Amino acid sequence: MRLSFFVYFKHTHKHTHLVVRCSTLMAQTTPNHKLTVSGWAARDKSGVITPYSFKRRVNGPDDVSIKILYCGICHTDIHHVKDEWGITMYPVVPGHEITGVITEVGSNVKGFKPGDRVGVGCLAATCLDCEFCKSSQENYCDKVQFTYNGIFWDGSITYGGYSEMLVADHRYVAHVPENLPMDATAPLLCAGITVYTPMIDSKLHESTGKRIGIVGLGGLGHVAIKFGKAFGHHVTVISTSPSKEKEARERLGADDFIISKDPKQMQSKTRTLDFILDTVAAPHSLGPLLELLKVNGELSLVGAPDKPLELPCFPLIFGKRVVRGSIIGGMKETQEMLNFCGKHNITCDIETVTPDKINEALTRLANNDVKYRFVINIGDKKPSL
Repeated sequence: MRLSFFVYFKHTHKHTHLVVRCSTLMAQTTPNHKLTVSGWAARDKSGVITPYSFKRRVNGPDDVSIKILYCGICHTDIHHVKDEWGITMYPVVPGHEITGVITEVGSNVKGFKPGDRVGVGCLAATCLDCEFCKSSQENYCDKVQFTYNGIFWDGSITYGGYSEMLVADHRYVAHVPENLPMDATAPLLCAGITVYTPMIDSKLHESTGKRIGIVGLGGLGHVAIKFGKAFGHHVTVISTSPSKEKEARERLGADDFIISKDPKQMQSKTRTLDFILDTVAAPHSLGPLLELLKVNGELSLVGAPDKPLELPCFPLIFGKRVVRGSIIGGMKETQEMLNFCGKHNITCDIETVTPDKINEALTRLANNDVKYRFVINIGDKKPSL
């Protein structure tokens, strides 16, 4: 989810920098961190990942301990290991697309037991008391802390899924359906929920036969196509790359394909779409996309370019159209997303790598050289076929 963390970073700019400033006064671990764990971390802005041994907290009353089997590699990991957002606390252990098996549960934990197949996404802690936490929108809590490069309730720095085990508060853990492979499920904890949530917000699950557009065919876009088809809609991929049409139609099941650089194609599809999900993280104008929407159509942004987008007013005014943003989802919705994937057998298209190939994978990801997500095989001796 390249998109969601940058959006949140912008949204909570002051909070993020407060965390960074305070972190210099905090130990990386606290006295309850007694478990020695092997993992992989970046130590400086070079972003090079090397083996790293560190301490995790012992399993508390609200915690579950998880043997990590797989962890997806997200573009957000690149931003953090290279400190491109200026908020990284080194050494940083990335990873927020985690699947594994529970090995221990705390005394207050209900609904989980040793042996359960589970996933952990972006969230590590929230206040649990604000309007957003109480309405299952924890991802919008002002005090949210992430699975890595955050500050947990006990004052320790959070370390992510590039490691052999994790201790997580059970309120931020989800069950993985038994029929889903653990490796191809891992990226759903970030990429999956990132594209699922705006579709739910636009009520695409309540009826079928809508005409929806997916802008960009990559780690986010390929999952969005699968969700759109599973919801029963006509899916159009909008891309600058003509070479992706065969992939979109034949492999992923898209119904139509528009080359966004072709003015004639774009003109021919004016006012044909009910909803557009924009996953592109490069600067681009929203004007041509808005013209594709019907009157009252919606465009949802989940990509986050590093420069402002061009948003002309006339396509909005003359089409009564709406532009909105979205970032991941709450835990209730994350579980619903995983259950939906289990019902419809939806997973991410992945390439697995071993921990010694993480740096190579990060480089290839930066060059968009993957279809469509990298996943690290950390602890599964018999990986899914």
